[in-house]
Amino acid sequence: MTVTETRAMVTTGAPPSRRQPGRKRRYTADQITISRVLWRMLAGLVVAVFFILPYLIMFFGSVKTQAQIRSVNPTYFPEEWHWDNYLSMWSTPETPLFHNLISTIVIAVFATLLVLIVALPAAYYTARFRFPGRMVFLFLVIVTQMLQPAVLTSGLFRQFFSIGLIDTWLAMILINAAFNLSFAVWIMHSFFAGVPREVDEAAQIDGAGRFTVLFRINLPLVWPGIVTAIVFTFVACWNEFAASLVILQTADNQPLSVALTKFVGQYATSWQYVFAVSIVAILPVVVLFMIIEKRLVSGLTAGSVK
Repeated sequence: MTVTETRAMVTTGAPPSRRQPGRKRRYTADQITISRVLWRMLAGLVVAVFFILPYLIMFFGSVKTQAQIRSVNPTYFPEEWHWDNYLSMWSTPETPLFHNLISTIVIAVFATLLVLIVALPAAYYTARFRFPGRMVFLFLVIVTQMLQPAVLTSGLFRQFFSIGLIDTWLAMILINAAFNLSFAVWIMHSFFAGVPREVDEAAQIDGAGRFTVLFRINLPLVWPGIVTAIVFTFVACWNEFAASLVILQTADNQPLSVALTKFVGQYATSWQYVFAVSIVAILPVVVLFMIIEKRLVSGLTAGSVK
């Protein structure tokens, strides 16, 4: 025993602690849990700031004047809050913004409904029946996902021009529905395939027909998958740009994604209106996600845990 240890024992009346060199300190279960929670909160805060900061900058820009935005020494916060930008943007000469909003809503809603009407029975039939060419059909459905409207704009223009549907909402409804149909079919197919066949057989024994089995038995069981397909289809139709730019030539028929570009000129850009229109354009999507967030998460995570 060293002199230091002997003095410590004489002073305190207890033997000194013999902590082995290099031995790691042990933490209790509560300390580990608190540490994990704090780290997760910190990581969540960093991610939230990373994703929310661009929207905050866009919001602050929407209530500034063009001179404040283009200032030599710009500031993040506006010197004066110009809420009138959200009113004056509807009457700008660049584009009829109210008609553009109506066009966006009509195209996105009806394209989503068309996808749902077509994809629902197709997904149910491919999941429940084994028919010749079934795998080829599913393969061709997923292959269409490889093509985007931007690649086929010239062909789409000639096709709809020949049938007299150029510059119409119907043309964009059909285009958006066609390019989002494969995703909806595949995601709902996987959910229908996860429902046991015995459920259908039991309902048919009780006298239920095919449509009754589909709409009253299967739909409540696969509702999270249907909600997921609806949300992703609606968002894709809402944000579509390339085909709308080519097919819709009249300013009144163009959606918000195309109307937004009218505020960006060759010599000057109305940034306050660009930011304001962008805020208005993302609000319906944000509200939609807030309403059905729980079902969307359950649809995305379904099947991950057995």
